[in-house]
Amino acid sequence: MRDADFERLYAEHAEPLFAFLAYRTGDRVLAEDLLADTFERVLRARRRFDRRRGSAKTWIYSIALNLLRDHARGRTAEARAIAGARSGAVAGGEESPPDRALEGVEHRDTVTRALAGLSDEEREAIALRFGGDLTVPEIAQVTGERLTTVEGRVYRALGKLRDELS
Repeated sequence: MRDADFERLYAEHAEPLFAFLAYRTGDRVLAEDLLADTFERVLRARRRFDRRRGSAKTWIYSIALNLLRDHARGRTAEARAIAGARSGAVAGGEESPPDRALEGVEHRDTVTRALAGLSDEEREAIALRFGGDLTVPEIAQVTGERLTTVEGRVYRALGKLRDELS
């Protein structure tokens, strides 16, 4: 892959990939960091990319998804360490609830709660489908799952979200 090809990939995929990462993390700054890390890995690994194994889009999303999973594992380990360090400490006052005056914030909170009711695999499939704008076959390729598995996962997740949001 030449430099011009890399620049074309970035121009074509950076914006939707950022949307996926922001959708999945709920944190724009973290999404920007993961986007930068993804394209850094793409740049370093560009000579190993093989078009016969899949499209550039699914290759890039696979890298991003692996980074996202690594980040989630790191956060889980960090949370366990913090909880262990705080065990035995007397809890102070609870944090005040977030300001709900803005309708957009309230809507996002409702959607976030609905997404929390999904399994990790369902949340990931929904994020890839709607945050990353991947097709179901592309999601299957990125995740390494069978197409029918991904179709069922997206269908079930959308049903759960409809039920929760209605």
